[in-house]
Amino acid sequence: MSRLYDTVEPSVIDEDMLQKAVEEQGPKEEAGRIAKQEGIDFCDVTQLRLDFKNILRIDNLWQFTSLTKLQLDNNIIERIEGLDVLVNLIWLDLSFNNIEVIEGLEYLTKLEDVTLYNNRISTIENMDALTNLHVFSIGNNNISTLENVKYLRRFKNLQTLNLLGNAFCDDPNYKAYVVAHIPSLVYLDFRLIDESTREAANEQYKYSIEELEADEKAAERKEEEEQAQRKEFERQKAAYVENLNGPHLFESMFADDAEAPKLAALPGVEELLVVYKDKFTEICQQLFQHGLQEHEKRQKEVDEFFECVEEAKTENKEAGTKKIDDFLSYKKKLFAELPLISDQKVLDSRIDEYHKEVSNIWDTLMGYELQLVDQLEETIKEFERNMADMVSVFVENVQALISQCRELENQHHEKLLEIAVITLEKFVKNELDDEIPDDLKVLLVDKDTIQNAVSASHDLHLLKIDNREDDIITRANNWMGALMEKIHQEEEIKRNRDRVGEINNLIDHLNDEIENLDLHGGL
Repeated sequence: MSRLYDTVEPSVIDEDMLQKAVEEQGPKEEAGRIAKQEGIDFCDVTQLRLDFKNILRIDNLWQFTSLTKLQLDNNIIERIEGLDVLVNLIWLDLSFNNIEVIEGLEYLTKLEDVTLYNNRISTIENMDALTNLHVFSIGNNNISTLENVKYLRRFKNLQTLNLLGNAFCDDPNYKAYVVAHIPSLVYLDFRLIDESTREAANEQYKYSIEELEADEKAAERKEEEEQAQRKEFERQKAAYVENLNGPHLFESMFADDAEAPKLAALPGVEELLVVYKDKFTEICQQLFQHGLQEHEKRQKEVDEFFECVEEAKTENKEAGTKKIDDFLSYKKKLFAELPLISDQKVLDSRIDEYHKEVSNIWDTLMGYELQLVDQLEETIKEFERNMADMVSVFVENVQALISQCRELENQHHEKLLEIAVITLEKFVKNELDDEIPDDLKVLLVDKDTIQNAVSASHDLHLLKIDNREDDIITRANNWMGALMEKIHQEEEIKRNRDRVGEINNLIDHLNDEIENLDLHGGL
């Protein structure tokens, strides 16, 4: 795949190259002269051709956010990179380069036509995001096994495929294999697939396709299940109770507790832990259910609030639109009459009348806006009070349930400490019937040692419980604060500022219109 210009110094995609390409490929003649004089914004360019430039690396295309077609063929590019911002690309040509791996396409979800012809690619991969892929050319590469083709089954819109020039094309079953495994294909290697070819291919690979489809359905079901699990976990996180519908918190208390395995060997502790775990997990389950229920209530309140806000904004907008429409009807009639008025005093009077009407429309629209601001302010205050009450009740209930967990831990601690002291006394007197593990014997040297071990275990468990309580309360309060900040700052203040700007721009435009109106009498 060597090229005559491979010995030439590689080019860099820089500002000069891009500017020159845009100008050469832009408007011609007078339109081109004007465009060159005024300058062309790269962000407005929709098509760009950078072929035969001896480019080694794709770079500096970040301004071309509107590109739908990019031609980079016949260069010496080694990697697909630097394309992340070109999210509007539909057509991409990277043929006749030195690319070895398909990569860097994960953000180009609109791509429909991709050409990687004549490169050094050995595996078809990393294209999952290209769900709209319609045309794909990857001929003249280093793909050696037909198994690679199975990857393309995921592209349900793929109709045109070129694979010619790869090693597997020498396989006598090549065409039948591809046609059978990619049922959406209409054209293969520039030829229309006729029905007889398709039927023969499907018959030849009938059983392997059935097995493949079964595996795909199983994988699809698994993915749906995992997706549902992820969605459910996100719901639980939003309710601040993830991992509380089971023994996770209980087990986490013991996971980092170095003393727990030793103390568990004390006589009777194993049975004690079973009861403790069951009761603790039951409380966590109550907390879990309560969290989900309260989350649904809060979400419903939030949804109703935004519906109310949108309804108020819509009513206000409709009222304003009616006033503007009435004014525009008046303006149209007036502007038709003004050129026909010959009396300067009458003309001046009508123009003054127009300016007063413009002032009135400003007063009316601003009045509507002030009315909406007051209405939304009261609605927001009421919503904030309701949400504060809901979060406060939720926090109180969380604290009550967590206190029950803490009480269980305290009870367990007392029982464990009692067992530890009794066991120590029996150990000292050699009255223990069961064999004591060596790591427990280390704790049974004196009363302080065993009590310190029990206390250390207890402190760690309480810390885990306290941390989870703090986590839930902090996240709930932070959510509340962030929500109200967004409503006050981003939603209402920004909306009001934008609306006032719109009204003032409209008024300026209306005043400019009559000033620029071509009237006789020197106006």
